[in-house]
Amino acid sequence: MNKLGLVFDNRYLHHSVQTASPENPDRLRSIYMRLQQKLSGNMFTRIQPREASDTEITTAHSPFYIKQLCEHAIKENPYSYDKDTYLTDDSLPAARLAAGGCFALTDRIMNADIDYGFALIRPPGHHATPGRGMGFCIFNNIALTAEYLRRTFGLKRILIVDFDVHHANGTQEIFYETDEVMVLSIHQQGIFPFSGEAEETGSSAGTGFTINLPVHAQFGDSEYTSILGRTLQGIVEQYIPQFILVSAGYDAHRDETISGTELSTQWYATISHILRRHAAESCRNRLLFVLEGGYNPIILEKSIFATIDALLQDTFDRPGILPVPRAEKILDGHPFRKYWTI
Repeated sequence: MNKLGLVFDNRYLHHSVQTASPENPDRLRSIYMRLQQKLSGNMFTRIQPREASDTEITTAHSPFYIKQLCEHAIKENPYSYDKDTYLTDDSLPAARLAAGGCFALTDRIMNADIDYGFALIRPPGHHATPGRGMGFCIFNNIALTAEYLRRTFGLKRILIVDFDVHHANGTQEIFYETDEVMVLSIHQQGIFPFSGEAEETGSSAGTGFTINLPVHAQFGDSEYTSILGRTLQGIVEQYIPQFILVSAGYDAHRDETISGTELSTQWYATISHILRRHAAESCRNRLLFVLEGGYNPIILEKSIFATIDALLQDTFDRPGILPVPRAEKILDGHPFRKYWTI
């Protein structure tokens, strides 16, 4: 059985607000209980998170932004900073622990103690820009992890794959001008944060290293598998990443009301197998999933365990990448094909 490392900690549940919010502790509560029951079976290694320091956080965020967060976290109104992204006394410790949990998994993967990792953390991060939090996100966990890989281990080719239904606007902004981190985001077009057009491909040294795949509502398993399967095949063969990071958002599921896409629970196992194959062939299995969205607790639990089960299998499946007309229209003439062959 593959060696899988998981980060989960009840301190992530402390980030909460009394008013109703889709991003709340109930997203993870039952998942944590189920994982706790499985600890005795040696199916995975539980890895303890640590808090990220200010020095680590400022690799992707400005010191002024951290100061802003600290000022708003002690205000009476938890939504004083942003209409969606609440802040309380417990929010910043949880956010620091989220980033630090990713670092702890990264260390274990780079030391070959585990094959794969999954950071089951909150608050999510991929909408957080260098100077602003939004969309439930405080610190950009995936971007901070990429910076940690660059600065601690000297990696220069990191691939971030984001399949959350929303565009990875914060991650894109942080790495838009570098070729050391490629950001590939597939997302439903026309919804928050209303960015991620196909024409956004990077600038300066990063030209061609941002790939946006905006898709239509009602796209499902076959379209997603075709689009990502073809794109990843070409990108990985040419970029040869040294590490693959995954912004794992589960809000494109057909039973999520926050989106109009139609992915099934099984699709999350399919993409996990595809990513495992590419990690095995390009970067010695260095593959880390970081939780982003997913707001139906029942569906989120099923989808996360579909991912975990796929990562635990002795061998990875090789799903067929079949042409789908609606998917072909997305890729035909796409601007990123000026830089990469698929």
